[in-house]
Amino acid sequence: MQITENENPRLPYLRDKTSKLTSSPGCYIMKDRSGKIIYIGKAKNLKNRVSSYFRPWQDHLPKVYKMVSHVNDYDFIVTDTEFEALVLECSLIKQYTPKYNILLKDDKGYSYIRITDEPYPRIQAVLQKEDDGAVYIGPYTSSYAVRQAVEEANRVFQLPTCQRRFPQDFRKERPCLNHHIKKCMGVCTGRFSEEEYNGIVRQAIDYIKGGSQQSVERLTEEMNAAAEELDFELAAKLRDRINAIKKAADDQKIIDDSMKDSDIIAVSQDSEKACASVIMYRGGRLFDKADFFLGEKDDRSAMRESFITGYYSVREFVPKEILLDEEIENAPLLEQWLREKSGHAVHISVPQRGHLLRLTTLAKSNASEYLSVKVGRSGREIAALDELAKALGLEKPPRFIECYDISNLASSDMVAGMVVYENGKPCKKFYKRFSIKTVAEQNDYACMAEVLQRRFNNYFEKTDEGFSTLPDLILLDGGQGHVNVITPLVRGMGINVPIFGLVKDSKHRTRAVATGGGEISLSRSRAAFDLVTAIQDEVHRYAITYQAKKHKKSSYQLELTSVKGIGEKKAVKLMTEFKTKDNLKKATVEQLMQTAGISKETAEQLYAVIHEL
Repeated sequence: MQITENENPRLPYLRDKTSKLTSSPGCYIMKDRSGKIIYIGKAKNLKNRVSSYFRPWQDHLPKVYKMVSHVNDYDFIVTDTEFEALVLECSLIKQYTPKYNILLKDDKGYSYIRITDEPYPRIQAVLQKEDDGAVYIGPYTSSYAVRQAVEEANRVFQLPTCQRRFPQDFRKERPCLNHHIKKCMGVCTGRFSEEEYNGIVRQAIDYIKGGSQQSVERLTEEMNAAAEELDFELAAKLRDRINAIKKAADDQKIIDDSMKDSDIIAVSQDSEKACASVIMYRGGRLFDKADFFLGEKDDRSAMRESFITGYYSVREFVPKEILLDEEIENAPLLEQWLREKSGHAVHISVPQRGHLLRLTTLAKSNASEYLSVKVGRSGREIAALDELAKALGLEKPPRFIECYDISNLASSDMVAGMVVYENGKPCKKFYKRFSIKTVAEQNDYACMAEVLQRRFNNYFEKTDEGFSTLPDLILLDGGQGHVNVITPLVRGMGINVPIFGLVKDSKHRTRAVATGGGEISLSRSRAAFDLVTAIQDEVHRYAITYQAKKHKKSSYQLELTSVKGIGEKKAVKLMTEFKTKDNLKKATVEQLMQTAGISKETAEQLYAVIHEL
């Protein structure tokens, strides 16, 4: 969005002032008409950075556009280095909390672990402590950490999470699916005594409090004692429980001795908004999680850098390790600032594999879910578009995606389908079907070129709502060749939308995304892969359905030409007028005569043939 003097009459003054600005590093302080500070930023080169806000041709993001429209004047503070500018920016933001800087707030409450008061107690995560005879462990500041710990303990020790009551419901019904997939020990079968069950619950509580290593050591002692007393059945059960804990330790995210003090930060964005999640480990245990709504999205690197400076500027504790979901430009600068703020070395990294990558993926998932609540869409849709944008190198997640597919039977009945996805969901009101008009023989490249040219001719003519929106991404059902043919055609029409192909394997399943010079694998981006596959399947279904319908119609037209006096043109005229077979059967002889321009005798013969078909 470009700012004009109508939105801000002060622009000529601001441009003139900025033309005399120094090129040194420093901070700039934007103020509104009342003199209130509305935005604070840092710059390596003050003149270049501040000028970018007031240029007449500058295309701003919505948040920046709003801010610039309210700027009446600005101050600046020159520093010796960019690092000093960063330190000063954090200090000023903390002091003034400007409207257009990120305001970091999260809703925190207290949570408890509840062990119910009943013969066969359950372990639950709750938000309030009640006088109900249950045992409560807590309070904890993080409801997220409590939920994760309870779910992990119930899974590892196969404790029931259903609504059945024990012992009242023993053997009343068959064990549920959880028992058959070994997620529940099957208390409902009545095979576990109250004493034995309560012993397992105590082990689960010890696991929550002490961690997997302590649980393994304690259970190993019990297993050895049982073996010495020749209680081999109990020893075998304890052995299986130890193995379950060890196996869970390989992929669980509650306890990780290698993490010590660490923060895992991820940002999720859709086409307009963004949210961040911070997952905190302290002493090797999942400690807390915080979610933040960042408002309107920004440049991916700048958004993460801005969040880090704002987040840690208001916090006393800074961990030694910070994991990010994506690379940022000024990581060394932020590491230096955090080191001076905390008094110890701080390392910022982006994991590429292993359990650390799983943690950044978890943080990303949490950010997506939080954003989904804010914008009313599912977290998986947001994650899929975000992953797709990252994989394809797009500036932002695509809001509108158009996908095209050609369908034909040899050289007959050649058609194309266009499907539209808005925010990761099919937008069927904008689907379009094309009958190929200029290509006589089978040629997918030529057919695709005709379809894209017709589509964007309609865009410029603005005659159809379905063509009036410019997509953020174009996908072609085809490989590198399709992209190389279509891209120059579309660019020649002045359309700069990113174009990619969808490559299938030998079993007609989506395999990769094609560029003009190769392929991009989506194997590591599951949500994006599933979305692209769904889009490819949908456009194929839509195109082939239209092709089958058209072929059926053309076959019917061919049957009409069997009547003497009815040629191809008259058959087409009849089908165009009556559209369907049922409508043709309802037509009278007189209507057939008038529509096709034929004699009564020919019309009667035609009428007889129609009713025989």
